[in-house]
Amino acid sequence: MLFHTKFKQSQETMLVIRNFNEFESFLGKELGVSELHKITQEQIMKFADATLDHQWIHTDPERAENEGPFKATIAHGYLTLSLIPYLWKQIVDVQNLKMEINYGIENLRFGQPVIVNNDVRLKAKLVSIANLRGVTKATIGAELEIIGQSKPAFKGEVVFLYHFEG
Repeated sequence: MLFHTKFKQSQETMLVIRNFNEFESFLGKELGVSELHKITQEQIMKFADATLDHQWIHTDPERAENEGPFKATIAHGYLTLSLIPYLWKQIVDVQNLKMEINYGIENLRFGQPVIVNNDVRLKAKLVSIANLRGVTKATIGAELEIIGQSKPAFKGEVVFLYHFEG
């Protein structure tokens, strides 16, 4: 049986899925949109430290303001991708799992950079789903919207493998 629960204190509802059949019922449909997430300079700096990518366009606000094409620092493209699991879990609560695996990313294109202090959110749609001998392979159309911009930061498909209990 499919049901919805409240997420945080917003009026939005989070989709709860507990098995393959519930998941499959959303094939071709929008699954929802995450909460807004602000990209801060602190987050950009921590990502630069974690990935050893300290290119000035990300890490030097003064230089980016004076010399950069966006007049501010921008988030690493891979930082925006790394937000998928966090934002995805705000849209869908997949329950009754033994294990969940990030399986891949397909057809990904970066549309435009995310400038420091931009608010972003993930929009998700179930593109395809397959039962692989008891393992659910779900392909999710993922688009990272930048609030106030017409083009997304990225658009592509993320693939998850879900091992449901029982």
